[in-house]
Amino acid sequence: MEVPRMNMPMGWEERWRIEKERRKKVMEEGGEKFEEENRKLRWIRAFNDRRMGLKAKEEMENVRRNDRTNEEIDCAQSEKDEAVKYSTATHPGEIFGALQKLRQCSPLTDLTLRVGSGLHFQAHSLVLAAVSSVIQQRLREWDAEKPMEMLLCSGPEISALGLSAVLEFAYSGTMTGLTRESLAEIQTAAVYLGVPRVLELCKAEEEREKKDGEQKMEDKRKTSAEEQMKVSLQSIRQMWEDRLGCDVELEAEGRIFHAHKVVLSASSDYFWAMFSSGMKESQQASVSLLLLGADELNVLLHCCYSGDLLLDWGCVFDITSTALQFQFRAAVSLCLEFLEQRMDVHNCLDVMAFAEAYMMADLSEKAEDFVLVHFHKVAETPEFRDLPAMKLQDLLRRDELCAPSELAVFRAVAAWIEADPAGRLPLARQLMAGVRFPLMTFREFCEVRAVDLHMECAGADGAELYGSALREFGFGGTGGSKARHRMRRPKDVIVVVGGDQLNPDDGRRLPSRQLWFANSLHSGTGLVKEIEWRMLGEMPEQARFRHGVCVLHGAIYIAGGCHYYCKADTMKSVYRYKPLKNSWEKLADMQECRSNFVLVTRGDSLYAIGGDRDLNTNLDSVEKYFPDTNSWSFTHLLDQALSGHAACTWRGEIFISGGFNRMYECLVSTLLYHPQRGTTSLADMTGERAQHCMEALGERFWVAGGVCNLRKFYTDQLACESYDPMGDTWTTFSPLPLSHVGAASAVLEGKLYVLGGYCQEDYSEARLVHRYEPGTQRWENMGKMAGPVTDIRACLTRLPTELRK
Repeated sequence: MEVPRMNMPMGWEERWRIEKERRKKVMEEGGEKFEEENRKLRWIRAFNDRRMGLKAKEEMENVRRNDRTNEEIDCAQSEKDEAVKYSTATHPGEIFGALQKLRQCSPLTDLTLRVGSGLHFQAHSLVLAAVSSVIQQRLREWDAEKPMEMLLCSGPEISALGLSAVLEFAYSGTMTGLTRESLAEIQTAAVYLGVPRVLELCKAEEEREKKDGEQKMEDKRKTSAEEQMKVSLQSIRQMWEDRLGCDVELEAEGRIFHAHKVVLSASSDYFWAMFSSGMKESQQASVSLLLLGADELNVLLHCCYSGDLLLDWGCVFDITSTALQFQFRAAVSLCLEFLEQRMDVHNCLDVMAFAEAYMMADLSEKAEDFVLVHFHKVAETPEFRDLPAMKLQDLLRRDELCAPSELAVFRAVAAWIEADPAGRLPLARQLMAGVRFPLMTFREFCEVRAVDLHMECAGADGAELYGSALREFGFGGTGGSKARHRMRRPKDVIVVVGGDQLNPDDGRRLPSRQLWFANSLHSGTGLVKEIEWRMLGEMPEQARFRHGVCVLHGAIYIAGGCHYYCKADTMKSVYRYKPLKNSWEKLADMQECRSNFVLVTRGDSLYAIGGDRDLNTNLDSVEKYFPDTNSWSFTHLLDQALSGHAACTWRGEIFISGGFNRMYECLVSTLLYHPQRGTTSLADMTGERAQHCMEALGERFWVAGGVCNLRKFYTDQLACESYDPMGDTWTTFSPLPLSHVGAASAVLEGKLYVLGGYCQEDYSEARLVHRYEPGTQRWENMGKMAGPVTDIRACLTRLPTELRK
């Protein structure tokens, strides 16, 4: 069965009327509660106006489409109509977890199982029918005209233990009491109820080899339980499609939908309350849903039984609002995932308004943060012209607003005013107060004055539209106390760990124990940028460089590296730093000493890949770290020894690029590494490199920096490439403006950062930070590093608020 796609009317007018009536009652109570409710009402109206405005613009676009070629039209339409299937792998577990709770506290149980000893068990016939052929046959024979109440009495050969184990399997996919002693009783109960999957597990238990360790056995059972619940949910879905056991009819817009009360209750808090709290609907075979559209209901019911949603921008807001209203948890989660992942400069304002209207704080924060990061691009879209004045004013006053120059901010405000001069000119003075004119150059001031004169010639109300703002911010007064830069403070921060300082005398080199973090990004006059670096702390052990760093569950892991350039100082020690607690913990050592290697996160484990044991010995070994047991174990070897390579994870897979081989030659290779299967060769890079950076950004990997072969020596590699893992192809992009060998890298807010390193040609330090934005295809100079800059490592994490004030 395909995932249904919605094609439905907006339906906002009716919701607006009902919201208004509800808030009328709230208004009578007065006080802050009314203010909060009234604020939400205004945002819902603004969002509704916004959507209706888009509809009108779409009609205008249809008229303009006559001037475009058929190819352009088809391309635009295909992009517009593109829908994405969103699924959640945890849906079966969540549904059956809710069914377990329903079994314990809900009157919806309709099946009684009684054993010879007199004990009886309550259950849901639908849940047991998903695993039992006997109960499923009973459902097929059930008379839909009568209430569903099923009683099954077993003979003395069926024990309470066996029946309880089968019920546990039906609701959880596992049997915790399955042992050699209980095996026969469980098998008897499974045969009686016709549960072949339980019989298969019993057979597997008989054949289970004793050599399996306890931890391995628990992992197998956990995986098996997830698979079993998935199969059971598919069985329930098939019964729904066959209308087998459906005990309620839902009516929406004159259409009838059949469903199971217990599945609705497990999926929606709204229906849980309806069917479990004694409301009259709990006794009705048919329920009318006045505020729910038929297409919406069809989509949400499908999500209940499958965990899938087919979403696009034409329907996601309506589905989300309805899922919120009727409290369909899985649908809400998938819609929010879509809104967060698919947000771009053209729809972020819609997402922000929608999140404000429905008071979804997390989504609102992410959408607003997106607008602030991409403000100059958002300001170029038609949607920006419809932004409410109070929201624009709020954005302009934020230090976090990101723009290439203050002139771009000024242009955005001017364009917003010119979209409706008659209505917006009175607001110009207060809006221009948010533009930081001292950050402009003299040439930029000339453009400001030209716009001012243009407004005056057009007969604008108020002769000096920007005069007061210019005097206040540009020529003294209170402007001197204003911040002289735009500051961007991302939620996540780049943390730089350890490193080295170059010195021709190796004995005077100064390896570092320090951790620094980029607290904020500043953009000043013209294109001048800088990073505000702050000290985070120091490692508890000796200083190190060429080490491994990664983040798992918010904690920073630091492993291996070396202290000086000699054979005996390569380390295998590992530390974990938890920023939120500001605590260090020494972990189990790696099996081998490693430096110049990579440490990556895959799932809930860490992998230390390759590296060198000393200056002359590269490694082909890989180790896996288990946080639960604080232990390391070897996994599959690499095809060849590597050091100075780069790696990243993407969709649960580990990709490796370049590096030095045993002869310390730079490689062009790209490898896919699997802990059990080893390495698979992929398309080679166009140029060899080692001591470089590689990061996953979007649907590509980006490599930059490092060195390449030059006869018997090395030279700086300035060329950059990106890899498409779907097409297995490499594409060059803009070369680095300066050398970055042994640099660190990170991806922050959709941009690639390359930090520090050195120049191979003259062995000088590269103290600058360069940032690449795929959209503009340009490298930007972001300012200088703090602390050591060579053979450093970086990661991305979130820090406590008090450290960032």
